[in-house]
Amino acid sequence: MSRRNAGGDDDHPWWKEAVVYQVYPKSFNDSDGDGIGDLAGLARRADYLDDLGVDAVWLCPVYGSPMADNGYDISDYRSIHPAYGDMDDWRQVRDVLHERDIRLVMDLVVNHTSDEHEWFRRSRREEDGYADYYHWWEGEPDEPPNNWESIFGGPAWSYDEARGEWYLHLFDEKQPDLNWRNSAVREDVHGMMQWWLDEGVDGFRMDVINLISKTEGLPDGDPEAGLTGAEHFMNGPRVHDRLREMHDRVLDDRDLLVVGETPGASVADAREYVGPNGDGLSMVFQFEHVTVDHGDDKWTTADVPLAEFKEIIAKWQAGLADEGWNSVYLSNHDQPRMVSRFGDDGEYRRKSAKLLGTLTHTLQGTPFVYQGEEIGMTNAPFESPDELRDVEAKNYVERAVEHGEADCYEDVRETVEATARDNARTPMQWSDDTHAGFTDGEPWIECNPNYAEVNVERARSDPDSVLSYYRELIALRHERDLLVYGEFELLAPDDPDVFAYSRRLDGERGLIVLNVAADATSFDVPAEVDRDGLELVIANADDAPATVPATLDLDPYEARVYLTPSQEGGVGR
Repeated sequence: MSRRNAGGDDDHPWWKEAVVYQVYPKSFNDSDGDGIGDLAGLARRADYLDDLGVDAVWLCPVYGSPMADNGYDISDYRSIHPAYGDMDDWRQVRDVLHERDIRLVMDLVVNHTSDEHEWFRRSRREEDGYADYYHWWEGEPDEPPNNWESIFGGPAWSYDEARGEWYLHLFDEKQPDLNWRNSAVREDVHGMMQWWLDEGVDGFRMDVINLISKTEGLPDGDPEAGLTGAEHFMNGPRVHDRLREMHDRVLDDRDLLVVGETPGASVADAREYVGPNGDGLSMVFQFEHVTVDHGDDKWTTADVPLAEFKEIIAKWQAGLADEGWNSVYLSNHDQPRMVSRFGDDGEYRRKSAKLLGTLTHTLQGTPFVYQGEEIGMTNAPFESPDELRDVEAKNYVERAVEHGEADCYEDVRETVEATARDNARTPMQWSDDTHAGFTDGEPWIECNPNYAEVNVERARSDPDSVLSYYRELIALRHERDLLVYGEFELLAPDDPDVFAYSRRLDGERGLIVLNVAADATSFDVPAEVDRDGLELVIANADDAPATVPATLDLDPYEARVYLTPSQEGGVGR
């Protein structure tokens, strides 16, 4: 059902040519005025997604959940949380998307469940067949099994008084890790996946899927190696066996997008996860380019030279060009807004948002657009810790004050506003109406105050808006195989301001030049680039020359894409 490729083949599956739009349902569109986005609200916006031109929607969790981690703590995999609606509402979403040739990809969260899941309740009671559904450890209440750290901060173990044992949670204490060594766990997960496939889903985004295998014996981790214990649970010893079994039993011979979230994965790891000779995943979400500015953890950040960022992108482009496939993203529900992080959310908000969109849509790989990215949404101010909703951010603030790293919230406010996941979770800005047109009630999290200026309604009426530019980018990528499959080559890797690269495919050529700086600069086109026949197809500046000069004079955050005419005729506009 992709606009470009209804069926595809082994070399050209639909998901390689697709643009995927990520919906965080709690913040997308509220239909009933309770302040929480819902499935009926999503269905009402199907025409918006259709007009944007996307081919698939990745829907973040809408399952039954106590919402300790906004739905990533699942208590019932086969139900819908009442705030989002019910299965009839979900089927309506499926149908309205499919009617518009937009596929639906569900979030699969199976490294852990909620502690309110029936499996955990039975495991806590040590019922027959469920006692070892999770990682339990006998021991004294003041002696955890090892020194592993939770990804959300603090120890990865909690003592359960009811069972009198410790249990593992790599995230919040209300998110106990499933024991994938237990074949019954795997059978239950496979059965649940089959149930959703029977309901008509078109794939899965697999949450932290490379954490499902832990080292036998659960030994201590190296406290000097970053996240303590990570070497024992990231890309663990049996992870490929587990994923290959899942592929063979559930996913094989199906026309699905299957993307695995794999923190800590290298290019070599990714090659093992993807493709027919690996574990059968379509692609992975790697984190190297979105953790490049982290210090000891995500809350300590540093400026990163553009050359280092370019090197990472180029490494992944080359590393998966012939063995696998890249996902391409700069923002999602776990990352701050990309224009605030990688661009300029002040004077050059629109221009830098367009530049970053140009980057993600002209690299080899499948672009993922996170809701609001296409209108240039920015990070939000959080004046008080009471405005935070994310458990990770709350934990950070509490630990900073408790450990004496800060006297009060104001001491860490700048860090929170730059880094917290809540930045991505403020409501979608549909209009300048009250609460950004997201809800008629009180939103579960405050809207970004800039919604009067940054909103869909305003962008729709402006041919120079970020939204209009994204439509052009998506259409261009659909029209030109060069931008999907073409070989990537990084140019001028040491240039401190300009990110430039070429694309080649079957005699067609492309040149993409991005000035990722707030100052004007010039760029000498390398001698090895054949400028002959290259024509401007899209740019975020009105005065960009139609052909490629030997030296490009670039305004702040200027982006240009030059292509040779396609073999079908024309340059793609």
